Amino acid sequence: MTKDFTASLLHFGLAFVPALFGIICHEVSHGLAAYKMGDPTARYMGRLTLNPIKHIDPMGLGVFVFTALFSPFIIGWAKPVPVQTRYFKNPRRDMILVSLAGPLSNVFVACLCALILKLSLNLAQAGLASSSILLLVAQSAWLGIGINCALCWFNLMPIPPLDGSHILAGILPRQLAMLYTGLSRYGMLVVILLLATGFFRYVLVPLISYSVFYISLFFQVPYGLGQVQRFFFS
Repeated sequence: MTKDFTASLLHFGLAFVPALFGIICHEVSHGLAAYKMGDPTARYMGRLTLNPIKHIDPMGLGVFVFTALFSPFIIGWAKPVPVQTRYFKNPRRDMILVSLAGPLSNVFVACLCALILKLSLNLAQAGLASSSILLLVAQSAWLGIGINCALCWFNLMPIPPLDGSHILAGILPRQLAMLYTGLSRYGMLVVILLLATGFFRYVLVPLISYSVFYISLFFQVPYGLGQVQRFFFS
């Protein structure tokens, strides 16, 4: 039990930085996209910053810590960036673009993690830095690829109020879209039910796995935490 908890604690420590960075980039990207569309709300509220204090939601952080330590599926969230669609020239189209900005930022962070992983492996191979430190960096970077792919696909799920629901609402006829977005009050309950039934395991996990595989293939880095570790001990 102590060994398992120690392993979970190490996993949490390695995952914390890329997860926090991915969540913050996700929210900042929403704010930046909204600002480009004419909405200054996020800027006036000081949310266009990478300072985590401006974005941390205590409950979201608590759930992240708990699931990172005790659950195979990590969940967490930051304070949503406020968006005022009344500033948009084309509210439905612009809201789709703002909603897409968050998941796309996580794809970017996943690719950034892959680059950091590749750099760490190259430095280790050349013997230009401490292998123990590079191992920690490489493990954290590999976890960051998976975490940010998970953030991308999870937020694209068409469950109100996730980003995917805003994208779908922008496509649906107006009356149907209004009824659909009204379901947001039940969104968290739906997420919990889907987690309990294993729905995410059968839908999200394959999407995340394929995404991590192709990013790893593109950047020519090991696919799997075990392969990363074997690189350093081979």
